[in-house]
Amino acid sequence: MKRKIIFFVYPEFESLDLTGPCAAFNLANELSGAGYGINVVSATGGPITARAGLSIESCKLTEGYESAGTILVVGGPTAHLVELDADTKELFAENSRHTANRVGSVCTGTFLLAAAGLLNGKRVTTHWRYAGLLQTQYPMVQVDVDRIFIKDGNIWTSAGMTAGIDLALTLIENDFGADLAKSIAREMVVYHRRLGGQSQYSAMLDMTPPSGRIRDVMCYAREHLGEPLSVNQLADVACLSLRQFNRNFLKATGVTPAKAIERLRLDVARPKIEETSESLEKIAKDVGFGTAEKMCRSCLNVFGRTPQELRRTTRKQVSLN
Repeated sequence: MKRKIIFFVYPEFESLDLTGPCAAFNLANELSGAGYGINVVSATGGPITARAGLSIESCKLTEGYESAGTILVVGGPTAHLVELDADTKELFAENSRHTANRVGSVCTGTFLLAAAGLLNGKRVTTHWRYAGLLQTQYPMVQVDVDRIFIKDGNIWTSAGMTAGIDLALTLIENDFGADLAKSIAREMVVYHRRLGGQSQYSAMLDMTPPSGRIRDVMCYAREHLGEPLSVNQLADVACLSLRQFNRNFLKATGVTPAKAIERLRLDVARPKIEETSESLEKIAKDVGFGTAEKMCRSCLNVFGRTPQELRRTTRKQVSLN
């Protein structure tokens, strides 16, 4: 019996969000006869043009897909503007009601699941650049930007672009075991597999707004990482009330001030951990963590590995080259 995999697309979708996971499921079929039935669908059917100008043929979602084993909504730069018709919303919702089924998203496809009402009260992730917008548009959704992918019940959401491959490998591993997922990862020359709890690897510098008070705060924080940097102190730098600052900061960066400072500290600490012989205690103190134990907890939370593991991995890679 085939396991149905449905990819939902719309005009201006991101092609890698479709082709990456699709390639993983197809390789599962080729390497093991997994029996995934892969289909691309849209609300209207017919050719759908991707962001890059590529056109892909799609079937109409309402024709024979009332209950799919897995529905994955791909992302795109205009996903937050897509208006879902009532039939599409109902089909998404109906699929999610069956606990044996899975409904998921790649990158900003999360916005479409939120628009369908599937994510209220759910913990989800999306591309870091759009996390603040998602939280603002859908305040009942629990957005966690520091994850590659998240499973909450039978709802799966993943971060930007290549994280869709991580999600697909995990779904395949759940269906057919780790050995097949590892074989696919080798064929695709990707990690098997980045843990779902691993942070989206994007420097906080990329999340700094181009101008305005929040940018000033980020610049101030980078210059004073060795200090405690309380939220009240940062709000004073922005000349905003604490409530205004927290709201504006989340909207501008997609993360809370505490998360941003943690990421800034880790962005500075990581090369010191991996490329120098400085003691972990000294690194932790220099970047503002205070103690190596606190830095270790943050490394585990964000990178999925301890500082010692990061250092050992780097040295092993150097010795092999």
